[in-house]
Amino acid sequence: MKKLLMVLSFGALLASCNNDKTAYVDTTVLIQEYSEMKEVEADFTERSESLKKELDSAAQGFQQEVMAFRENAATMSEAERQAKQEELMQKQQILQQQQQMRSGQLRQEGDAVIDSLITKVKDFVKVYGEENDYTYIFGSNESANIMYAEEGLDITQDILKELNEGKLSTSEVEAEE
Repeated sequence: MKKLLMVLSFGALLASCNNDKTAYVDTTVLIQEYSEMKEVEADFTERSESLKKELDSAAQGFQQEVMAFRENAATMSEAERQAKQEELMQKQQILQQQQQMRSGQLRQEGDAVIDSLITKVKDFVKVYGEENDYTYIFGSNESANIMYAEEGLDITQDILKELNEGKLSTSEVEAEE
């Protein structure tokens, strides 16, 4: 009888220790459907297209210059042809460098903004978890780091709704840090 009472007491003790409130969010959905992320993506798509048009315009001007050179090459002296070829090669190199530099700069700006938004989302989830008494909120994504979860533990849409509605201000998130 003593053993049975001790086993039941131990079981009750274990059960009372396990009242951690846990949930998970699908991080891919959270990031992709976050309205601010959609705005940032739209802005960078627009900027990228604008840059592409600008670079295409410069490349087209260069191509016209090359075509004019080819048409007039026969009437030029050897020295003039060589000088023009060198000039065109330098222009081509400059155009390529500008394209790489400007594309790289846009990519870096985009990465910085996206990193900032991801940090903002993480901070929001932290505050959400604290305010709603969660012990753990796990992140899941397409690599399936959560293979199974009991129904009702996915709080992705709840967090996404509050995040998109701006229920938690940035100052509240920053105050938590």
